[in-house]
Amino acid sequence: MIALIQRVRHASVSVAGEEIGRIGPGLLAFVGVQREDDEARGKRLLERVLTYRVFGDDAGRMNRSLRDTGGGLLLVSQFTLAADTRSGTRASFTPAAEPARAQALFDQFVTQARAAHADVACGRFGADMQVSLLNDGPVTFWLEA
Repeated sequence: MIALIQRVRHASVSVAGEEIGRIGPGLLAFVGVQREDDEARGKRLLERVLTYRVFGDDAGRMNRSLRDTGGGLLLVSQFTLAADTRSGTRASFTPAAEPARAQALFDQFVTQARAAHADVACGRFGADMQVSLLNDGPVTFWLEA
């Protein structure tokens, strides 16, 4: 599994003009599921997302994690993260998991996140979503499990 995480001041996700998720300061995580992924990889990725040190300490160094700060976590499924872009001018999506399997793994990821962290919001799997954010830094990292 892949997560593209961004440290944000705030972020929200809407579907058909209706806001379905919003967080204040925290992390926006775009999550992609690949064919070989399973629940164990999802658990490892979630642990990395929650403990990756991207927030400043008293000295301004990135030494604090989302778990340390208690900030919000907005999860948005994004199959394009699993694209193969190594050649040509159009992505191949063969590395991405089949939609039903990807949805099941993403749903498990959200359930586990909500059990492990107090402030979790999410988008809607497979929907045409509009994501708004104010990136803080900017700070963006690509995580894999």
